[in-house]
Amino acid sequence: MGSTKPQTVGLLVEPFLYEWQVRALETLQSRTDLEISLVVSNGRNDSCSIDDWNTRDRIEFSDVTRFLRELRQERAWTLVLAERNIARVAGDTAGLWHRRAIDDVSALEGVDHVRCRPERTGSWAEFPDRVVSDVATQCDVVIRFGFGLIRGGILEAPDYGVLSFHPADIRRFRGLGPPAIFYEDRSVAGATLQRLTDSIDGGEIVAIDEVSVADCETMWDVFDRTATLQIDLLSDGLENLQDPSFEPETVPESELGTYYSRKQRRSLGFSARVLARNLRGRLERRYRQRVLALEESENARSADAETNPASDSSGHHR
Repeated sequence: MGSTKPQTVGLLVEPFLYEWQVRALETLQSRTDLEISLVVSNGRNDSCSIDDWNTRDRIEFSDVTRFLRELRQERAWTLVLAERNIARVAGDTAGLWHRRAIDDVSALEGVDHVRCRPERTGSWAEFPDRVVSDVATQCDVVIRFGFGLIRGGILEAPDYGVLSFHPADIRRFRGLGPPAIFYEDRSVAGATLQRLTDSIDGGEIVAIDEVSVADCETMWDVFDRTATLQIDLLSDGLENLQDPSFEPETVPESELGTYYSRKQRRSLGFSARVLARNLRGRLERRYRQRVLALEESENARSADAETNPASDSSGHHR
C-alpha cells in the first residue's frame, strides 16, 4: 500500500465499548506496536445505560415501555429482542456484550477523547469539520465501533481509511449478518474487517475469516461466535496494513452477497422462524444440562459407594 505503515489508530465509539471490543483492543496492543491516539465518542448517545444493561436480573416498567416503543418500529422483531431480555433475566449473562464505559477501559487510559454530535441525514452520520481535521492530524487509520452508517470527509481523513467490522462474509451476506445466517440455517459464518466506502457492506476487505456455527442453538450464539472471531481479526487486519506489499481486496458489485435489510427481519415470517428456533434451542440446551447434572450426580454417588462400601445406595451407613 505504500512505503510507510500505520502507527496511530483512532476509534469512533459510542460512550461505551462492548466486552468483545475491549478484548480486541487489548489483543491489538499485545500483538502490535500501534498506538491508540484518539477516541471520538457519540455525543448523541450520552444518555445510554451501561450498568443496568450488564445486570439484567428482573423485568422493570422501563422494559415494558421500551418494548412498546420498539414494537412501533421493529414490529414482529420486537418479540425476538424480548426473548433475549427474558433469557438474560433467567441467567444468560451475554458476557461478550457487556458494556464498558470508555473511561473504564485501561487500553484507552490517557488517550485524547473528543465528543461530537454528527449531523444525521436519514440513517447516515456526517462528522463536523473539526473532528475530521482532528482525525486527519492524529490518526493513520480509524476503527469504527459506533455511530452507525457514516459518510463524508471522515472516510478519507486517515491515510489508511476507516475500518469497520461486518459480522458476516460480505461476499455472501450483507446487512443483517447473523440473523440471516441463522434464518437460513447455515453451518458457517464469517466476519469481515472492511475499509469503508459509501457502499453499505461493500468496502475493501482488509481481513476476513470464518467459523463453524453448526452447533449454535440460538441466533445469539451466532452473534457470540462471530464476535469472538473479530477479537483476533482486528489485529490480523491492522498487521496486514502494516505490510507494505498488502492491498485490500476490492469486491466487484456483482460479487457482493445478498443484502438483507432491517425491513426483512421485521416481517412476521422472518421473526417467527428465528424466535421459534431460539426457543427450541434454549429448551434443548436446558434439557441437556439437566441430563448432564443427573449423570454427574449419579457418578458422584457411584464413586462414593465404591470408596465407602459400608454405605447403602442412599448414602446411609449400615
